[in-house]
Amino acid sequence: MITIRKSGDRGHANHGWLNSHHTFSFAGYQDPEFSGFSRLLVINEDRVAPGQGFGTHGHRDMEIVSYVLEGELEHKDSLGTGSVLKYGDVQRMSAGMGVRHSEFNPSKKNPVHFLQIWIVPQKEGIKPAYEEKHFTTAEKKNRLKLIVSPDGREGSLLINQDAAIYASILEQDKAVEQAIKPGRSGWLQVIRGTVELNGVALDAGDGASITDEKMLQLKARPAAEFLLFDLP
Repeated sequence: MITIRKSGDRGHANHGWLNSHHTFSFAGYQDPEFSGFSRLLVINEDRVAPGQGFGTHGHRDMEIVSYVLEGELEHKDSLGTGSVLKYGDVQRMSAGMGVRHSEFNPSKKNPVHFLQIWIVPQKEGIKPAYEEKHFTTAEKKNRLKLIVSPDGREGSLLINQDAAIYASILEQDKAVEQAIKPGRSGWLQVIRGTVELNGVALDAGDGASITDEKMLQLKARPAAEFLLFDLP
């Protein structure tokens, strides 16, 4: 079964410096029908104005993944990590027993556009950890590239949960397939373009929960970029 979450139905908060769309319940936006899916708790599509950002704040017992779409995102944390992420960069932070960090747009003229993803951890109270990696367009072109996994296989980032994230950039009319193992579910999040998921069209910003499906076919009409989550 495929259940579509339309982009225009998401929660929306515009704070001036931050324009955010919430796929699931978050902060002041609460939707009992979309309060996460499986272990996937948050997908926020954020745009941060030049010279603005999230001040230092804390997290604990959460797996946080940032996927940069445009611009630059500067990260600093209490683990001593500091870096500037750009398109193609993926960041994973295991908050564990507690970590403090900030996220800032260092540009003076360009906004930063990124997805902020929260996944409930498999184990609580672990030692906090940080990891980032760049995935090229070529690695994602017309295929499903594993970018996050529970065992770090195929050069993916390591996550403290039995979940995986695949990224793909499909040219027009190109397609990929993915089998869904028994007892597993999925979530599709479209970033750009239009994707047909088993014949169902989803546009940029749309998401879809996937249950009781054995095989997925994802076809771009026209060119498209998306994330596919494999969830328990």
